[in-house]
Amino acid sequence: MEQATAHDATPSSPPAAKLPLFTLTTMVVGSMVGAGVFSLPRRFADETGVAGALIAWLVAGTGMLMLAFVFQRLALRRPDLDAGVYAYAKAGFGEYLGFFSAFGYWASACVGNVTYWVLIMSTVGAIAPALGDGDTLLAVALSSVGLWGFFLLIRRGVKEAATINRIVTVAKVVPILVFVVLALFFLKPHVFAENWGGADYAGSLFNQVRGTMLATVFVFLGVEGASVYSRHAKRREDVGRATILGFLSVFAVFASVTIVSYGILPMSEIAELRQPSMAGVLEEAVGTWGKVFVSVGLIVSVLGAYLAWTLMAAEVLFVAAKDDDMPRFLARSTAADVPVPALLMSTALSQVVLVVTMFSDDAFNFALDLTSALTLIPFLLAAAFALKIAVRPDKRTVGGGRGLSGDLVFAALATVYTAFLLYAAGLKFVLVSFVFYAPATVLFVMARREQGRRLFSRRELVILAVSVIGAVLGVVALVLGWISL
Repeated sequence: MEQATAHDATPSSPPAAKLPLFTLTTMVVGSMVGAGVFSLPRRFADETGVAGALIAWLVAGTGMLMLAFVFQRLALRRPDLDAGVYAYAKAGFGEYLGFFSAFGYWASACVGNVTYWVLIMSTVGAIAPALGDGDTLLAVALSSVGLWGFFLLIRRGVKEAATINRIVTVAKVVPILVFVVLALFFLKPHVFAENWGGADYAGSLFNQVRGTMLATVFVFLGVEGASVYSRHAKRREDVGRATILGFLSVFAVFASVTIVSYGILPMSEIAELRQPSMAGVLEEAVGTWGKVFVSVGLIVSVLGAYLAWTLMAAEVLFVAAKDDDMPRFLARSTAADVPVPALLMSTALSQVVLVVTMFSDDAFNFALDLTSALTLIPFLLAAAFALKIAVRPDKRTVGGGRGLSGDLVFAALATVYTAFLLYAAGLKFVLVSFVFYAPATVLFVMARREQGRRLFSRRELVILAVSVIGAVLGVVALVLGWISL
């Protein structure tokens, strides 16, 4: 997951600190670059060739840029909504969908954290076969120790990680840039040409591109955090510039990692590499030291990113509870300002998903795709809200109708893109997402009872019915083997 978000923004800095364009841009980059990039070669080679990959990155880059603009514009048009991504869903479509958005965003962070442990164990598994691809009993047991070790660490109040983040920033960027440069140097034109069309893959070019979409969503997670640095900008216009520069920089890196890999090995061999596949590609180019170099950089990067996203996951529940969108017990925190109930619940969900990975055919890709699918509903609702206020601004929309034509274009394209991503995810992950969403309604009911309010309106009952039916179908499909993990 391409992380860390607002927690990387060094909350201990003085509130009045003003940042230049370059610093804002690096913060945007840091919010998106994480562990997912290390898995890109295999994910893409498993679905398509060079032509399909180029089209996929063009579609993903355009769509995610529109989504980045949506979050930036919403921060300007509705500055009163500062309780997170879910606030847009709540303001536009009611409390129940706002709750689902908050829960989905939180659950995606927890599931995304599982990919970190799977990837670490898979990396170490190259020299310790008992760990397999990160999905063996031993791998899950060791991952569980790490999971709860971080819980105890954060429980004691370790929320500031400036030193770790500095190390992580280097560990993220250096191996990736070295990989791209070396892969270009050792690129074999004839191998690249043979990989162009993806001829060995069944299905049309459209289906090949569709198969890569969830991977692109995963690596771009964190784009929604760009606008949180607005109040620190020396000049307000630098926020938009930093968003564009940061996004394009990350986009160029992700696309480069994918494309240059096609010039090192045939697609069929890249698709068979263990994760992190970047390590296997670089090993083919320069030898064993390349694999070790990428693997060490990945482990350091992933541990730092895991810390940041564990904090973020707990924060989502904590803030939602403060706004009465979650039960009050999740709004409790210690004297060290650690939201322990929210942290415990986040760690527990990650533990459950970690156990489930043992029964998956491909633990890493299962967790990655589920993370992306759970994120899509919050993203779609945010884009749809931006479209709603662009078409019909109200008195709370800053600027009224002035300058909203550009907002309308951004919001419309972002809405179409996120709706396409749900289609690309396929029925399998939509149904599995409902298995998460429907039981979460218990938390919504608890919050409503605490406030002495009616549990559901008629409209909310319809949404509840749809979520329950989807969850039942998901469970039945899993039990009967219609869909598999």
